[in-house]
Amino acid sequence: MRSAAARANGITEGVIWQQLLFFFFPILLGTFFQQLYNTADAIIVGRFVGKEALAAVGGTTGTLINLFINLFVGISSGVTVVIAQHYGAQRYDEVSKAVHSSVALALAGGAAMTVLGVIASPAALRAMGTPDEIMGYAKTYIQVYFLGVTASFLYNVGSAVLRATGDTRRPLYFLIAACMTNIVLDLLFVVKMGMGVLGAAAATTISQFISAALVVIALMRDHYACHLSWKEVRFHPAILSSIIRVGFPAGIQSNMYTISNIIVQSRINSFGTDTIAAWTAFGKVDGFFWMILGAYGISITTFVGQNFGAGRLDRVRKSTRVCLGMAFSTSILLSLGLYCFFDPIFRIFTDDPGVLSACAEMVQMMVPYYFTFVCVEILSGTIRGTGDALIPMLITCGGVCVLRILWLFLVLPFRWELSTVLISYPISWTLTSLLFIFYYFRGHWLQRRMAILGMTPPESSPCCDTAASQE
Repeated sequence: MRSAAARANGITEGVIWQQLLFFFFPILLGTFFQQLYNTADAIIVGRFVGKEALAAVGGTTGTLINLFINLFVGISSGVTVVIAQHYGAQRYDEVSKAVHSSVALALAGGAAMTVLGVIASPAALRAMGTPDEIMGYAKTYIQVYFLGVTASFLYNVGSAVLRATGDTRRPLYFLIAACMTNIVLDLLFVVKMGMGVLGAAAATTISQFISAALVVIALMRDHYACHLSWKEVRFHPAILSSIIRVGFPAGIQSNMYTISNIIVQSRINSFGTDTIAAWTAFGKVDGFFWMILGAYGISITTFVGQNFGAGRLDRVRKSTRVCLGMAFSTSILLSLGLYCFFDPIFRIFTDDPGVLSACAEMVQMMVPYYFTFVCVEILSGTIRGTGDALIPMLITCGGVCVLRILWLFLVLPFRWELSTVLISYPISWTLTSLLFIFYYFRGHWLQRRMAILGMTPPESSPCCDTAASQE
């Protein structure tokens, strides 16, 4: 294992494309295992308990759980940005304060969410129209799940700390260990012991505690700035404010995606079973693109955070261009592959002609335009890496989520066709990308962040309203 100083050196001085890939692949694999972690319960209870249990684990409970997970991930991105900036600037006392404030936030926030979730989840399930035949299963699953919320929050925060200093491997290893534990315990509790939904929920909760324990042990054994000492766990108001300022908008942004997707799903449901089935299959395949692009976004956020903190604005600009090139190339290759081979890919899910026809329409209307979202992910990640999170959240929520919702309510009624729903995606992606490009080049965001941190503005920067770069 390399020293902390060596990891920081690589990010602020190493070959940019190599360092971005060093972040990208572990994050991508981690996202894959997170998906596997989240679907294991559904697969096992669906096969060994019944469709009511499957609906309870993957339906309304999944929506509620995602709202909390999105918030955890958002707050964790705030932790990553704040620690990466201080780490890049070699302000190790501030790094230590951020580590202990983050752990305090995970413990306090997780405990509050546990109490709220256990008490309020039955009412939330009823408000979402959960059918009576699955209400018992859903209530059991989500209340047991909330018992492990603190551990989940602690794992996300601890992983964010490690990634901020360049350590992307151990969070991946811990997630793999938790994922494998979850699957083994699912088989033991559900299949062997016949505990049903309760067993699946218990397996997930135990796995969350294991992942949290592993990341805490890693921090406690760290001999550098990220060392965790329980007697130092407390809130440092200035640091906590910085974390919330970056993390909360990111969490809200993710939840806006969830809300808009719920509304889109309600419109898709109006087109019948074939379209619903096609949308489900398309979502599984489409998810690989978003998983890859999201890994690029996390990578550039961490990379920019450290280099901005170190005052390496040349590397901030260059890494953004490199990451844009990598993400554009990846999106084009994926689009070509999916467009050319969509028929054998979707035949994995079904041979029904009606469903395959709907899948073909979805591919034709959306896949060729994947590249239009690249600037949204990469430029927002760059800007967020400097600590500017509110404006990217407003641009994304307005351009992607609100515009799409308005389109469905104002345009779809005049042309109630599947194509009208599908075209809202490339339109909203393109508009939001244009907004981000304008804000990146003409939004004064870098100047403001430098002024806030007391840094000397560069004489020339493409991020700061000037015409040329010093590179």
